[in-house]
Amino acid sequence: MENSKIGLVLSGGGTRGLAHAGVLKFLKEKNIEPDVLSCCSAGSIVGSLYAVGKTPEEILDFFQSIYFFHWKHFTFNQPGFVSSAIFTTYLNPIFQEMTLGDLDKDVRIVATELITGQQKVFEKHYKIVDAIIASSCIPGISTPYFIDGEMYSDGGVLNNFPADVINNECEKIIGVYVTPPQDVEAKDLKTIKAVTTRAYELASHRTEIYKFAYCDWFMTSKKLSKYGIFERNPQRLVEIVEIGYDEAKRSFSENEEEFTLMFSKKE
Repeated sequence: MENSKIGLVLSGGGTRGLAHAGVLKFLKEKNIEPDVLSCCSAGSIVGSLYAVGKTPEEILDFFQSIYFFHWKHFTFNQPGFVSSAIFTTYLNPIFQEMTLGDLDKDVRIVATELITGQQKVFEKHYKIVDAIIASSCIPGISTPYFIDGEMYSDGGVLNNFPADVINNECEKIIGVYVTPPQDVEAKDLKTIKAVTTRAYELASHRTEIYKFAYCDWFMTSKKLSKYGIFERNPQRLVEIVEIGYDEAKRSFSENEEEFTLMFSKKE
């Protein structure tokens, strides 16, 4: 099909979102270039950095530069331990006053409006910094983020894998999901925290799994479940990027002829 669009879906997942950078590195090697990106939380950070021209290596550097739990970032008497506004310290030097419409690629970013309980899809005229922060405010960790009087929290509350946002306008879709549920045994579920975390993880996963079928090429890796959402160790961050790259390479090799034909840009 002429002028067919390739969509790329990037899920949330904290620092596990660096796996997206590994996938992007592999896509570049194969000259596969998405036209439309639908992103959530950490996926919105990676997707926006990619769309503004940052390389996978520069995206890794960005994640390594963030010290989310610095004592200066903590709040008092607010609905979150860390102020969501601290993200501007890291994002403003890159994006400044740019809007999503200023990017070379069509980027959509999802967030959750807490008052109405509705999903918000940021596009075109919204500031990139605002959209990223709104999508990345993890409930109970960072404070909600206000835009025009509306109160936003993590897009993953309602839609951690927003393939449905672009499903009807893309000829082909590539999806990357970085929050697979962990493999556990009974002995791993001995505390209130462990059981609660497991229950939330399963509930979240179930709401996303049907959207995997929207993808012509879907990637995830159980290896990612061994990493936290706030990794700080530089080597572990590198490992996450490598997991994304290796999974892209592995899945592509299994379908190389089909994917080459499917995702190659037609002149």
